[in-house]
Amino acid sequence: MSKNIEIDHTDRAILTVLQKDAMASTETIAAKVSVSPNTCWRRIKRMEEKGVIRGRVLLLDPEAIGAGQIVFVSVRTRQHTSEWAQKFRKAASRIPEVIEIYRLAGNVDYLLKIACRDVAAYDAVYNRLIAELDLTDVSAAFAMECLKQTTALPLN
Repeated sequence: MSKNIEIDHTDRAILTVLQKDAMASTETIAAKVSVSPNTCWRRIKRMEEKGVIRGRVLLLDPEAIGAGQIVFVSVRTRQHTSEWAQKFRKAASRIPEVIEIYRLAGNVDYLLKIACRDVAAYDAVYNRLIAELDLTDVSAAFAMECLKQTTALPLN
């Protein structure tokens, strides 16, 4: 699946609409970007096949479902083998509260974004991580307030 495809102005307009409302009908999108529904459908299908559109999701309110405490966890390790990295990825991915995982350059090796109910729920996640993995340092930062949150990527 090659992601290296040409994205023109019309594709960007379609993606802009979809990023705001992934459930919008093809007819609605087509009308907003001034193309026929068939043309719109073909362009969306092409972008899905090429991996530009990875999926469509429903966004939930974290507070409403009891996952309103966001914790950013910095992880450092002395292990820098591909085997250890794979073990870390699998262990962290098995924990549902871990919603994002990044491998970083610099003083911190990994950054996890965790959505949980409260500090006690985070502590349970922390204990699962340290039970499965040899970590050098784990540091948590609890989000006090979200000032901006979007899933929309810039389409410049």
